[in-house]
Amino acid sequence: MAQRVLVVDDDRTVSDVVCRYLEHAGYEVSHVGDGAAALAAVARQPPHLVVLDLMLPVLDGLAVCRRLRERPDGVPIIMLTARGDEADRILGLQLGADDYLSKPFSPRELVLRVRSVLRRAGGEPFGAVPEVLADDGLELETGPRVARLHGRELTLTLREFDLLAHLMRHPARAFRRAELLDRVWGWSFGDQSTVTVHVRRLREKIEADPANPRRIVTVWGVGYRYEPADA
Repeated sequence: MAQRVLVVDDDRTVSDVVCRYLEHAGYEVSHVGDGAAALAAVARQPPHLVVLDLMLPVLDGLAVCRRLRERPDGVPIIMLTARGDEADRILGLQLGADDYLSKPFSPRELVLRVRSVLRRAGGEPFGAVPEVLADDGLELETGPRVARLHGRELTLTLREFDLLAHLMRHPARAFRRAELLDRVWGWSFGDQSTVTVHVRRLREKIEADPANPRRIVTVWGVGYRYEPADA
């Protein structure tokens, strides 16, 4: 059965091209042109992924992203932003978007991003061995993609889960933000503030005191590392 992608964009020229490329790639695609219609469409039939423009009539993309993140199903979101709108892009990532593309963008690149996010949403890649990563009450099961802290299940986005899993797989090792973009996002280049935003969100969810993190620590001049409790 084809995976369902909902495209939310009021620019008919852009949405027509995006929908055509996604359909050619084998996805079942639907389109709406405003934020309220997007929420109604998700409520009727939850898609496997939402391609969400930020500049929308009725209800803007940031509000839609916030509302979607209140749902328990955690539908993946790829944001479309105008080039240069860094503040909105960072806010979208803080609200839980899984990926973003700046306009103008290549429709082929969007298809690749959709494939990447949906692959991660489906769990471990084919042939990967599921793991259980555990440290001081924090536990990640990579097969079903479940995270718990002291027995309480955490709500993590796809990228948050992947970033935390990568750091926990390599305890006490410092990673540059560019390395994390490459290894977690699969980007050979990109806005490194994406990593910073996701680290901040993770700290809010797993640290007793996010302002003084003990698990994900900053290595000044380098990047970040996961500090195990027994270090």
